[in-house]
Amino acid sequence: MKLNKWTVSLASVGMVSVAALVQAEEKPNMVQTMLDSTTLSGYVDTSAQWNPGTGNERLPDYKFGGPTKADGFNLDVVQIRIEKPLEAAEWAAGYRIDLWAGPDANFAGTQSLGVPGDFAVKQAYIALRVPVGNGLDWKIGAFDSIIGYESDQSPLNPNYTRSYAHTFEPQTFTGIMASYRFCDTFAASVGIADTLGPRINARATEHGKAESSKAYFGSFLVTAPESLGFLAGSTFEAGVVNGLEENGTRAAYNENATFYYVGATLATPVSGLRVGGSFDYVDVHNTSGETYAFGGYASFQATEKLSLHLRGEYLRDRGEQKFFTTDVTDPSASTNPDRVMAWTATAQYDLWKNVISRLEFRWDHSLSGQKVWGTPTTNVDGGSLRNEWLLAANLIYKF
Repeated sequence: MKLNKWTVSLASVGMVSVAALVQAEEKPNMVQTMLDSTTLSGYVDTSAQWNPGTGNERLPDYKFGGPTKADGFNLDVVQIRIEKPLEAAEWAAGYRIDLWAGPDANFAGTQSLGVPGDFAVKQAYIALRVPVGNGLDWKIGAFDSIIGYESDQSPLNPNYTRSYAHTFEPQTFTGIMASYRFCDTFAASVGIADTLGPRINARATEHGKAESSKAYFGSFLVTAPESLGFLAGSTFEAGVVNGLEENGTRAAYNENATFYYVGATLATPVSGLRVGGSFDYVDVHNTSGETYAFGGYASFQATEKLSLHLRGEYLRDRGEQKFFTTDVTDPSASTNPDRVMAWTATAQYDLWKNVISRLEFRWDHSLSGQKVWGTPTTNVDGGSLRNEWLLAANLIYKF
C-alpha cells in the first residue's frame, strides 16, 4: 500500500492512526465498486489495398469499401468497448458501449445529429435479466441488428471485405429487444425499434405520427446438440425485420420494407472444415423489382496459425426498389449491375499474439453485361468495366 506524503505527515504527529489509514485504503469507494466488473476491450483495424488497373473512381458498392480505400494504405477503424456483462444472478444488470473512430465510422451512419464524421456510437445499451423461466434478457438503447451472416466488427468475419447481403441488411436499431434461451438447442429474440436504422433516435413520420411508425423484428437460432456427432455445434438461424427508415426514405419510397434472412453453418467430418450459406431478400412494399443475395462460405483451419476462407455470392438487384443506386429513376446512377457474381479468397496467418493478419483476393463480375465500374462515361450504364479485382492486406490488433 502506498500513502501520500500529506497522509504520512498526519500519522507522524498522531492526528490519525496507521491502522485506520490501512483500513480506509483497503475499503473500496463507490466508484471502485461500480467499475470493478467493467471491462475495456477493442481493436485497431488497418489495411493496404490495391485495385489493379486504372479508373477506380467507381468501385463495387459493398460496405466499408469504395474509392477512398483503393490503391493505398488505410486506417479503417478503431473500436473501444466498455462493458459490464450480465452476471449469473436472477436480477442481473449490465451495459455495453461500442465507440468507433476512423473512416469506417462514417459507414455506420448512427450519428444522432445526422452529420457524418470519423466518430460514431456504434452500440450503447443497458442489459437486464429478469427471472422468467431460464432467464429473460433485455437490451434497451442502440444495438446491432439480429439478422445477417456477417458482422460490422471486422475480427468476427473470416474475410476482410464485406458481402453485398451485409451491405443492404439493417445494421443498428434504437429500441428494445428481448432474448430467451428455451434450451441448449433453441433461442429466440424479438424487439421493436424507432426505424430500420441506423441513425440513433431517428423517427419515421411519413405514414402519420411517429408513435404508429415503428420497426419490428424477430429471429431464432437452432444449435445442433452433441448427440449429432460431427454436426455438433452446427447452427441454423432465421429472422424478419419490417419497418420504415428515417422519414420513409427507403429506396426513395415512402413504403415499409421487409427483410427476410436465413443462414446456416455446418461442421463437417473433415477436421477443421466448416461450411455455411445464407439468403437475404428485401421486399419494398408496393414497388416492382427485387433485391436478394445468396452467399456460400467455407473455412478450413489448416494449422494452429493458418486458416483459409472462401466466399461466393450472387446478387440480384433490379426494378423500382433497386437498392444499389443513387437515383432509382436514372439507370446511369446505378452503383452495381442488376446481377453480380463475387468471389473472395482469404488466407489468415496469426503470426503475432493478439494480431489477425490476412491476405485477400476479390473478384466482382457483372453477369448482366452492365458496365458501371471504372471510369464514369456518358453511356447508358455509366461506367467502363464489367470486372473489378482487389488485392488487400489486413492487420487487426485486438486488446
